[in-house]
Amino acid sequence: MKPTRCGPYICGIDAALDVVSGKWKGLILWELDQRGTRRFAELRRVLPGVSEKMLTQHLREMEQDGLVHREVYAEVPPRVEYSLTGHGRALNKALEPLGAWGRERIRRENHEMVEHA
Repeated sequence: MKPTRCGPYICGIDAALDVVSGKWKGLILWELDQRGTRRFAELRRVLPGVSEKMLTQHLREMEQDGLVHREVYAEVPPRVEYSLTGHGRALNKALEPLGAWGRERIRRENHEMVEHA
């Protein structure tokens, strides 16, 4: 499947941010990295505030960009599971310093952090 976004880009950061743009993509990457394979309803439950439409759209874009693998099982009712690809895990690894910067900002500015079950 060909990625939907394909430049032209000014720099590598521009290209990277193009793939992770959107409020929920970083959180989807983090959740799949932390918890492994998840079903749609599980992702929706751990991302309070995300609409079904937005989650579907982000997952489709992430699948097109090669970050997420979507596995459909031929069952009744159908079961669909999402997991990170190697490309998605590599992106998550690249985002780790940004996450560390964000945690330091939360600490420094005494912001509240949501507990994640």
